[in-house]
Amino acid sequence: MDQVATVIVVDDDQSVRESLPELIREYGYHSRAYTSAEEYLSSSDAQSASCLILDMAMPEMGGRELQIELRRLQAKLPIIFITATQSAAARQLVIDDGAAACLMKPFRDRDLLNAIEHALERSERSNL
Repeated sequence: MDQVATVIVVDDDQSVRESLPELIREYGYHSRAYTSAEEYLSSSDAQSASCLILDMAMPEMGGRELQIELRRLQAKLPIIFITATQSAAARQLVIDDGAAACLMKPFRDRDLLNAIEHALERSERSNL
């Protein structure tokens, strides 16, 4: 990638919104966080994001619903889900539906970095 990727975090948990963007910036990416899917969709980042990290379970519109809405809008950006759900079927559903990864909370920093790198590489290949 020629320019620095922007990785957006959408999570209703304040501690996640504060810690993940900081961690992502330490890896050399730009990062911003949003409280909700609606807030993200109404932002300018909805047009410029390189990768999304979405919480599966949020009030109003959850990560899965945002994934569906982005597909409807024909947005082609990689999505990494983070979740505390124990349901393997729910996690597999988002992967089967095109998500780059689905990480169980708590996850290791290195696992997140690997997922971001994989998602961005996959996106870059599909845009060639």
